[in-house]
Amino acid sequence: MAADKEAPARLESHGMWLGLAGVMIFSLTLPFTRLAVAELPPLFVACGRAVVAGLLSAALLWQQRVTFPDATQCRALLLSGAGVILGFPILTSMAMQAVPATHGAIVLGILPLATALFAALRFHERPSAGFWIMAVLGSSLVVWFAWLQGAGHWHWADLALAGAVAAAAYGYAEGGRLSQTMGGWQVISWALVLLLPLNLLVTVLVAGSHVIRASPLAWGGFAYVSVFSMFIGFLFWYKGLATGGIARVGQIQLLQPFLSLLGAAVLLGEPLSWMNAGFAMVVMATVGVGRQMKIQR
Repeated sequence: MAADKEAPARLESHGMWLGLAGVMIFSLTLPFTRLAVAELPPLFVACGRAVVAGLLSAALLWQQRVTFPDATQCRALLLSGAGVILGFPILTSMAMQAVPATHGAIVLGILPLATALFAALRFHERPSAGFWIMAVLGSSLVVWFAWLQGAGHWHWADLALAGAVAAAAYGYAEGGRLSQTMGGWQVISWALVLLLPLNLLVTVLVAGSHVIRASPLAWGGFAYVSVFSMFIGFLFWYKGLATGGIARVGQIQLLQPFLSLLGAAVLLGEPLSWMNAGFAMVVMATVGVGRQMKIQR
């Protein structure tokens, strides 16, 4: 009997660790995107990375001899892909041309709350009042941080980042739900394959002669967001969402902005202040408290 009671806790803990691995990979997406779009067109980076990941996915699916998804699954895959493969990469690539990676990282801090909201509305997960309080508190902290960093005003890129949050949150919720029956690696792989023709067409159309002249540093950024951000990270992330619950595991992303700050400091030389560290510790505390709050699945 005790083992039966401990099983859900073990699954949730396993899901949290898988989610953390995905978040650590995702946390470097903005710094590497900023490196890439400094010399490559934003639309080329956004769609080209999906082409690379789509080819990797096709190879993996072929190697595993996976059955083609049915019509209902294809619909969910396209909805998820519209958010995480099209919407989020395109909008963040645009924003990274205009604002620092540190700024973008903090604005994206509201993503966990948005993911929990879509999960509650779309799939009937029911977080407790305490959970919502912690989610709102953590998200409010990162929004306040972004406001302070912007000297009391917003940039047009914040609108693009807000759209990226909505796109990713819906895509995460849809993909996390589908992962419970298909498996996380199949969800992101099939979504990438289904959208491969569109992404390939756009990539070819926007690629110009200046793409060839881009430096190895820019191509290195493109390689990271293609292989890790667009493919490997999702293998961990969707499995974590399916195992530990969308709303619960989604809160780990509250840590992502501060991991991104560290990555931006190392890769781009963007400043990392004591205020950053202070906000990081407070937000991490809300994640710890929120993890103890009840969620009905």
